[in-house]
Amino acid sequence: MEEEVIQELWSGYGKILRVPRDGGTVIVKQVRFPSIAHHPRGWHSDRSHQRKVRSYEVETAWYQDWSARCDTQCRVPKLLACERHDAGFVIELEDLDAAGFPVRLSSVTSDQFNACLRWLAEFHATYMGCEPEGLWPVGTYWHLETRPDELEVLEDQSLKAAASKIDERLRSAAYQGFVHGDAKLANFCFSEDGCRVAAVDFQYVGGGCGIKDVAYFVGSCLDERECEAQEEALLETYFTSLRAALAKRQPDIDANAVIAEWRALYPVAWTDFHRFLKGWSPGHWKINSYSERLARGVVTQLSESRET
Repeated sequence: MEEEVIQELWSGYGKILRVPRDGGTVIVKQVRFPSIAHHPRGWHSDRSHQRKVRSYEVETAWYQDWSARCDTQCRVPKLLACERHDAGFVIELEDLDAAGFPVRLSSVTSDQFNACLRWLAEFHATYMGCEPEGLWPVGTYWHLETRPDELEVLEDQSLKAAASKIDERLRSAAYQGFVHGDAKLANFCFSEDGCRVAAVDFQYVGGGCGIKDVAYFVGSCLDERECEAQEEALLETYFTSLRAALAKRQPDIDANAVIAEWRALYPVAWTDFHRFLKGWSPGHWKINSYSERLARGVVTQLSESRET
């Protein structure tokens, strides 16, 4: 068996390979810093490069220092080896295909969707209350502090003016832990029956309230009509799973208080990503009437709270 290129990394930063090893296969994430970056949407800058370099440092730290806490309920690939060199990184991981998660999906059934929500709930419960040492202080790749260029070009002036307040609301949440930071459908690997999932790509794992992952995941799977019609049912699935996960993993934490806080923050988390997206790619398909409605409501609420 020869090595297989699974995918190229974003902006020409290397590739992910499947490599034969000891009668089986392993996954090698081979990061090589390009002399000239080619961003698909034209965002070339030293800030962008440094953010990507930091993201691979974070991913290495995640696998070395934190990933072992994940169990079968929030499955991630096992770290086999990693190294840093002047030109980049090499991270060698368990092959999830061989471990029973060979399926990648571009759309999901309700059962598959719910399996991902359960994974997120277990992940968030596992790291609730942890300080993100070695990781992003605030996780997600769209965090405001790391995206000043996209904020600068944002044409929605009311959203732009509210950006810091939106960020503050999320960062001041009482219940914090880790977020995956890029919990889109493409980063979940499914079992053949679709009942079990594992997650990959931990470049933007860091501190935060888990509802940010949930809002982002929902938006990665559903169109605006489905988002609106299924919002309550999906949140109920997630919060039911989170309640059970906290009872098992962190029984001293008040699940009712977590759920009440994070439920209220769902539109805020959605608006936070919407803010980034409107600056980064104003014509993106995810900018729709549902997102605009949620954002207007959040901006209005924040404006009114400042006036009182």
